[in-house]
Amino acid sequence: MRVVLLLFCALFAHHAVSQRQVKLKKADNLFGAVKDGERFDRVIGNVIFIQNNTTIYCDSAHFYKRKNRVEAFGQVHITDGDSVDVVSRSLSYDGNKRIAYLRKNVVFTKKGIATLYTDFLDYDRPKSEARYFNGGRLVDSANVLTSKKGYYDIRTNMASFKSEVTGKNPDYTLESDTLQYNSTTKIIYFRDHTTVTNKDGSTAVYKSGFYNTNLKASALTLGQMETAEYKIKGDEYQIDDVRKLYRAKGRVVMTSKEENMLIFGDNSFYDKKNGVSKVYGNSFVAKIGDDADTLFISADTLVSIESPDPKKKRLLAYKNVKIFKSDMQGMADSLAYIANDSTLHLYTQPILWNHENQMTADSIYMVLKNKKIDRLYMIANSFVASQDSLRNFNQIKGRRMVAHFSGSQINFVAVNGNGESIYHALQEKEIDTDKGKLLITYTTGMNKMICSNMRINFLNGRVNNVSAYVKPDATFTPPHEIKEADRLLKGFDWKGKLRPARADVVKRHPNEAN
Repeated sequence: MRVVLLLFCALFAHHAVSQRQVKLKKADNLFGAVKDGERFDRVIGNVIFIQNNTTIYCDSAHFYKRKNRVEAFGQVHITDGDSVDVVSRSLSYDGNKRIAYLRKNVVFTKKGIATLYTDFLDYDRPKSEARYFNGGRLVDSANVLTSKKGYYDIRTNMASFKSEVTGKNPDYTLESDTLQYNSTTKIIYFRDHTTVTNKDGSTAVYKSGFYNTNLKASALTLGQMETAEYKIKGDEYQIDDVRKLYRAKGRVVMTSKEENMLIFGDNSFYDKKNGVSKVYGNSFVAKIGDDADTLFISADTLVSIESPDPKKKRLLAYKNVKIFKSDMQGMADSLAYIANDSTLHLYTQPILWNHENQMTADSIYMVLKNKKIDRLYMIANSFVASQDSLRNFNQIKGRRMVAHFSGSQINFVAVNGNGESIYHALQEKEIDTDKGKLLITYTTGMNKMICSNMRINFLNGRVNNVSAYVKPDATFTPPHEIKEADRLLKGFDWKGKLRPARADVVKRHPNEAN
């Protein structure tokens, strides 16, 4: 039994050695030679070596039989099984390690899959891995990828690229330091910051994720996309280049280059074909003025519409709209900002506050001039109210009103149709006390006026006087005769508690919005 076992081991060892041994199959000429005290065979002309399923062709070679090593020259050609085909100008092959060191004009082909071009390639057969380290280019039916260093896994068809990576495709080019590419599935895997430039000039920067070049779809994380009009940043991306649909999730920031505007949210959707962008989830807009005073607008959903026609460009806000600016706050159900004529439209129960003044109407729109409020139009059931220092409510009511601004304050309000106003006249008086002079304010009476059209002038943001046109009906009531029922005009509704603060509008990332 022991003899049989020893015989089996000997046969197995012989077979293993035979499997590792490189054999000369053919050559036109063979000469024995010695170099540095080492004997080798010099073979010339139509040389063929074999080792298992690997065949090496060359013009000439030095065959070190004892070391199981081949130095091949001229038109070197290697075939490994049915799938791998390699050519080069020179080769050093270690038959024991089964590693081919190929140099100059190396072309490594995985048949039907991809071709790798380089001048320095190490082909490790046991690992099924081809490595290059001094510049290489991988070409397949979809992409051309180059880098300084890289390797190709023959079994999985996964190529890894490192240092000065560039990629070219009919639809885009890319630049990176590290990425991977599967030449079977045509999927690119981003392993470091990668910049992708599309043929239309738009760019994207990704840190990680993948892009399927066949489907033109991807899932990416931590990056930035950029078009001619917008920059989009987020934590995750889903891209469909076929349908031109792009989604971003997590800490989304869209930057409008032309409007100097930032849009924040948890999620975004960009329909490139139709030029429509949506941002939703804790969404708000920060529009920065020339004076660094920022207009903030929040809503459940924000929509930006692009168009070659400037008149059709607009920003829309839907549901629970809130506005904050240092000199203006507001709320409404929906809003539209039209950049072409610098107008801001508020719909469905809109309310605006400017300093002490509250303005309401069925709909409101304001006109901006030099990025400041110039005029404010209140359409149908218009109402302006303010509370003075004695907590009296001054009120203006009409079918339609136009508030004209000077700087950040109301200069005057023109009422057109069904005008009514209540204005409390105040006076100040200085009196002497034990602690010095004291300035007191008191009411001298209440002015009430009904007139189709009127003008209310403001001073320092407060009602100063009222001018009426066409047979006004005016009364002045002394303080002691004022009845509570007469203090308020019909439709008065003070909503001071709803006035949004900055924190109500800027829902997150306040530092990014400034």
